[in-house]
Amino acid sequence: MKQEFNADYWQNRYQLGQTGWDVGAITPPLREYFDQMPNTGQHILVPGCGNAYEAEYLFRKGFVHTYVADVAEAPLQRFSERVPDFPKDQLLLQDFFKLEGKFDLIVEQTFFCAIDPKLRADYARKCADLLVPGGKLVGLLFDTTFEHAGPPFGGSREEYRTYFEPYFEFLHFETAYNSIPPRQGRELFVELRGSRD
Repeated sequence: MKQEFNADYWQNRYQLGQTGWDVGAITPPLREYFDQMPNTGQHILVPGCGNAYEAEYLFRKGFVHTYVADVAEAPLQRFSERVPDFPKDQLLLQDFFKLEGKFDLIVEQTFFCAIDPKLRADYARKCADLLVPGGKLVGLLFDTTFEHAGPPFGGSREEYRTYFEPYFEFLHFETAYNSIPPRQGRELFVELRGSRD
């Protein structure tokens, strides 16, 4: 029987501590990108947020319109305990593909690699739908294959281009120079701008 990567699956992974992708902090490529963002008034979404270190970092830097979404309740609860002043109505226990609203920035950090690969084209389209005209999708994608069955699921930059090209202008799509050591040379840093019309 095929494994379903649904809310119960992810809730169980978090409850059992089976979160090998979680490095316990924001990673350097995103931290450096956030540090040069001037507009704290942006509406930001971190989908499939997990423990949401990126959202915590942004919120502490004054990006108060940061929203996090996950299908599993456990990481959202932990995040809320860790960042008690984070607005509760910006914690979204929801399926990414059913989210509504408009955002200036979507942050990608180990969510794309967690969904079933057959949903990747839908992910790109949904990101485009959720962004305001000219909004950006920024984050990291694994540019590698994994020996074990996923998630996480790997892939290549050539494959990823096919998903994003219909909806985005590629501003940056290169190997990250400042990945954490275990991911060095195996991550793409992406900065994609959505349609302006």
